[in-house]
Amino acid sequence: MKQKIAIVTTHPIQYYAPLFKLLAKQIDVRVFYTWGEASVDKFDPGFGKKVEWDIPLLEGYEYQFLENTSKKPGSHGYSGVINPTIISTIENYAPSAIIVIGWCYNSHLNVLRYFKGKVPVYFRGDSTLLDNETQGLINQLKTVIRKVVLSWVYGHVDKVFYVGSASKDYFSWAGMKEKQLVFAPHSIDNTRFEEDKTVEASAFRSSLNIPESAIVILYAGKLESKKNPLLLLSAFMNVVLENVYLIMLGNGELEYDLKKAADKGEVNKQVLFVDFQNQSLMSTWYQVSDIFCLPSQGPGETWGLAINEAMVCGNAIIASDKVGCATDLIKQNENGWVFASGNTNELKMILQNLPDKTKINVMGQKSKELIKDWAIKKTVEKMMDEFNDDFIND
Repeated sequence: MKQKIAIVTTHPIQYYAPLFKLLAKQIDVRVFYTWGEASVDKFDPGFGKKVEWDIPLLEGYEYQFLENTSKKPGSHGYSGVINPTIISTIENYAPSAIIVIGWCYNSHLNVLRYFKGKVPVYFRGDSTLLDNETQGLINQLKTVIRKVVLSWVYGHVDKVFYVGSASKDYFSWAGMKEKQLVFAPHSIDNTRFEEDKTVEASAFRSSLNIPESAIVILYAGKLESKKNPLLLLSAFMNVVLENVYLIMLGNGELEYDLKKAADKGEVNKQVLFVDFQNQSLMSTWYQVSDIFCLPSQGPGETWGLAINEAMVCGNAIIASDKVGCATDLIKQNENGWVFASGNTNELKMILQNLPDKTKINVMGQKSKELIKDWAIKKTVEKMMDEFNDDFIND
C-alpha cells in the first residue's frame, strides 16, 4: 500500500506552501484546506486590504478545498471552520498518517479526536508560553484551566513537530512527553531570499534618498499593536543617530498614528514609510537594510518568520523577548540584540550604541551562518526521519 500523508490546515500560506511542495517530493501528500476556497480571496484585517501573494501557493502538491458551513468562515476562532464532510473525505483518501496544523477550530479538533488510534496523528504548531501571565489569582486560575484543556487536546496527538525552544517548552508544559516531541525547525524558503539583489537594493535606496554609507533599520509587517511598531518609532525618534534611517514597511491599523508621531522635528527626515510590498520584492527590501527590528509585545507573536527572512538576507536583528524565535536565532552581540518587551529605554540604549556599518555587516554575515540550519530542507528531513521510524519502514 502506498504511503500517504494528509495535512489539515486552514488556508494557503506563503510560508507553508514551499514546505508542502518539498514534502510532496518525498512522499504522497494531500493538503485539506478547511477554511474553503473563499480563503484564497480573503480580506486581511491586519493589512486592511485583500492580499494576493505574487508567489504560487498551490503548486507542486495535491490539495483540496473543503466546504466550510460556518456562518462566519475564517481562521479567527473555533467556529470559523466547520467542515461536515472532513472525516469521510480524509477516510476516502486513506492516509498512512495525518498532520494537523492548529487545533483551535471545530473541524481540526474533530480530526484529532476521530483519528487518534486509527493512524499516526502528528501536530504542528508554534505556540509558546511567552504571553502567560502568572501574577494575580485570576491569571493563575486561567493558567491552570488552560493547562488542563491543552493536556486533554494534546492527549489526542501521537507526536508534535515543534518549531523551536519556546515551542518545546510549551508542549512539555501542556503534558507532552519527551519521546513525543520532534524538532522540525520553523523555516522559510531560504533559496528564494538568498538571491543577490544588490543592484535592485541600491536603486531602492537611491529612490528614497538614502546614502549607501547610511545604516538602515527596517520594520516590515502589519502595523498593528501586537508587533508594537510605535515603540520602535518612539525609541528611534528619541535618540541622536547620524546617518541612520528607519523604514516602516507595511500597512495596518496603526498607520495614521505612526505617521502622525513621525511628523515631528528634524528626525522625521530619517523615518520613511513604505506601503505593503508583495513577496517577490521582500528580499530586495531586506537587502536595502542593515538591521531588521521586530519589537513585538504580543499576545501571539509566536515565532516571527520575518526574522528568518531578514537573516537569510544578511541583516543583524533587534527583537523583543516576546518574539518566539529570539532564543534560538539571536545571539546577543553576535548577530543582534534582544530587549525586554515594552522597555523603550532598553531599545533606545541599543540604538544609541549601534556599532559602525562594517561591524553591523559582520553581524549580518553571522545571521546568514546561523540561519542555514533553519531551512525547509531541514524541516522535511526531520519529518521524513520520523515517518520512516513510525510507519514507512514498519
